[in-house]
Amino acid sequence: MIGGQRRALARAITLIESSRADDRPRAEALLNRLMPHAGKSIRIGISGAPGVGKSSFIEAFGLHVIGQGHKLAVLAVDPTSPRSGGSILGDKTRMEELAKDERAFIRPSPSRGALGGVARRTREAMLACEAAGFDVIVIETVGVGQSEIAVADMVDMFLLLLAPGGGDELQGIKRGIVEIADAIIVTKCDGDLAKPAGRIAGDYRAALHLLRPRVADWAVPVLTCSALEGKGIDAVWTSASQYRTLMESSGDFTARRSAQAESWLWSELREGLLERFRDHPGMAARLTAAEAEVRAGKRSPAVAARTLLDEFARKTRSK
Repeated sequence: MIGGQRRALARAITLIESSRADDRPRAEALLNRLMPHAGKSIRIGISGAPGVGKSSFIEAFGLHVIGQGHKLAVLAVDPTSPRSGGSILGDKTRMEELAKDERAFIRPSPSRGALGGVARRTREAMLACEAAGFDVIVIETVGVGQSEIAVADMVDMFLLLLAPGGGDELQGIKRGIVEIADAIIVTKCDGDLAKPAGRIAGDYRAALHLLRPRVADWAVPVLTCSALEGKGIDAVWTSASQYRTLMESSGDFTARRSAQAESWLWSELREGLLERFRDHPGMAARLTAAEAEVRAGKRSPAVAARTLLDEFARKTRSK
């Protein structure tokens, strides 16, 4: 895998994403071996509402990046059905030209109910791609709403994609996600949409003056592009390169990654504790009973949760 074998990388990510309990120790052992080889890429998160053209943009952007001599990995997160638990995982078919190139690696993954627009193991898959020699990592979120911003806590640069023609443009993407964007990209700037795209970009440039920038000395750019015509894609990559240079010279690049590693630790602790709670043999019946009481209105959810946690603590101490 470290030699760049794409099949080995695919197998590694499959192991990392496995939900089987007996696969987890092997996945963790693999990650420990890969860690010294990871961390040398620029990590770019991309989000936007459905229909904004994320896949088309990523393909055009990716083809430009590999044309500059880089190797690109795309981790695309697809929403999982709450009913069937299935995902379409169609990103490779939507990025057909990019998928054919040996310098690119595209991996769709199901979100499996994880919040924040990313899958639970996206961070670990990202490390695997870096260890395999990919120096530009793109994470595409499911992009279904304002809450889909957890990707900003695992990347170096967060791109927010907007599309023209959506009505009241300045209210369309709420302030919370705009405040964490490191660049705003107005897509589909071609044909009849070229003028609306330019107008929307101007509106956002004016609006950004009212917000405090997330990074000192970085004026968040609002760029227009057309994946169909290939216009403006080079400006996005230039902006990403300038952003990385600024972050590295100020020390913010390393500081942000350190903070993200700590955040990752706490995320794993929360997920791990919840799994142990649910899987504890002495808690399954109590949890079912508590759920029934809460549904029937016989007990407050807060009281039920506190009682369950106290009982779980007693059971784990007594082991």
